[in-house]
Amino acid sequence: MRNISVGNYFIHAVLRNVEAHGLDRNTLLQAAGISPELLSQHNARVSAVNFGRLQSIVMREMKDEFLGYGPSRYVIGTWTNMCYSVIHCTTLGHAMARYCRFYQMFEWGLQPRFEINGDEAKFVIEHGNTDHPIGEYGFELIMFNLHRFSSWMVRRHLPLIAVNLEYPAPAHAQEYRHLFLGQAVFFNKPRTEIIFHRSLTELPLEQTEQSLHRFLQHPALVMLIQQYKEKSWTDQVRMIVNKHLIDTPGINEIAELLHLHPQTLRRRLAQEGTTFNEVKTQCRHDTALYHLGRSNLSIESISQRTGFSESSAFTRAFKSWTGMTPQDYRRRM
Repeated sequence: MRNISVGNYFIHAVLRNVEAHGLDRNTLLQAAGISPELLSQHNARVSAVNFGRLQSIVMREMKDEFLGYGPSRYVIGTWTNMCYSVIHCTTLGHAMARYCRFYQMFEWGLQPRFEINGDEAKFVIEHGNTDHPIGEYGFELIMFNLHRFSSWMVRRHLPLIAVNLEYPAPAHAQEYRHLFLGQAVFFNKPRTEIIFHRSLTELPLEQTEQSLHRFLQHPALVMLIQQYKEKSWTDQVRMIVNKHLIDTPGINEIAELLHLHPQTLRRRLAQEGTTFNEVKTQCRHDTALYHLGRSNLSIESISQRTGFSESSAFTRAFKSWTGMTPQDYRRRM
């Protein structure tokens, strides 16, 4: 999966604070094997390998694992120490709680908190005791690392109920399909959080201190490209729906494709904290963001491609997802 690529936005985000630390953007890009000319090409993409290399180089040169997004440096080695502090936990929930306790020892602009309410487990990102503004990529970096590192620990991509972000949909919102693997992302929410089903907290950790040592040789790259043999039922349903979004099959047809009884599929989706209708909505949401950000298709055409029979229904749905109409979102682009 080394052919995965990331958009121009992420290059700019990683380099955002380098000049304030006396570093030259072009030198850093060339060291990572990326042409400086790509900075001016809005639709340019770079390989995950080169992007991972760039992020590691910038962290090292800035001596800051948070890339200058916090009020103080996030010293090199913090991430490694956190990893070793959680690797011997018995379950994912145990590891996530310890992950949060580890980072609560530092004042770096944001404070993570782990909570369980009913059938939902939540990883909440709160503002620390500082007025320092945290850029969007600061939140994205933390949320991405948490989701991908947690997935690595249990050797499967964790299905999410939702990723809630407290800021409006940014111009690069279509990139969230890659960032969070096509899972539901919502903007303008009261707080920033990742929500997943409580049952996932009981998954046993499948990594060891030996495998962690290998992981830490290239953690950014592993989290960007790692694929797992075991796929959740949510992922399998999402793959089918995405292939047939214009004329989406019902749950009975999808259950047949997966060699399950429909009620069994409903139960397994429920155990992962979702429903068939929620997965279908997530796929529509994800596809809409993609086409609005990467094509000149009309709003009517995009509404059809996302499975809506009328553009007015699509507009209402899109506004409920992002807080703005498709036309407003496109103008922001």
